[in-house]
Amino acid sequence: MSTRLPQFPRLTWLAPFSLLAGCTGLPDGTEPVRDFELTTYLGQWYEIARLPHRFEEGLDYVTATYERREDGGIRVINRGYDRLSGKWDEAEGRAYFIDQANVGRLKVSFFGPFYGGYNVLELDDDYRHALVAGPDRDYLWILARQPQLDETTYRALVGRAGELGFPVDDLVRVAQPGQDRPSSTGEA
Repeated sequence: MSTRLPQFPRLTWLAPFSLLAGCTGLPDGTEPVRDFELTTYLGQWYEIARLPHRFEEGLDYVTATYERREDGGIRVINRGYDRLSGKWDEAEGRAYFIDQANVGRLKVSFFGPFYGGYNVLELDDDYRHALVAGPDRDYLWILARQPQLDETTYRALVGRAGELGFPVDDLVRVAQPGQDRPSSTGEA
């Protein structure tokens, strides 16, 4: 007799490090955005580039949507399209501020009481693009409000990530609607 384990969506961003209880750190030598405005940050973001991870492998058209929760937290919906299976993959989580609500440092959970760090390291004044890291330099995302990000802004974000010690040569550009999968990496 075999026991069947439950299947979880693979798009549970931050899940690998959220399984490590208390892994809500901030990469050494980085600072989260100050004067962070949650209301302005809420809504849909498109994933422009990411450091590669098993849980996002093969996913394109990836978005993250943030909404207020009744308990004061943030509802997180991550969604991506798996071209091989022809199916959408979606995961829902919740996030809460670690410090003050005006600091871009949150903890995110997709599995019960286990949280991972979500650190907004760069954000333009109009909240059109962001550089987000996990608790260490293994997790990095470049997000934008539109499916495409102009190359100058992209290169500036990659450059900033490089200055902060992230392995930008490993960045994977993510295809979004209306474009083929980009083949270039994060070289600045």
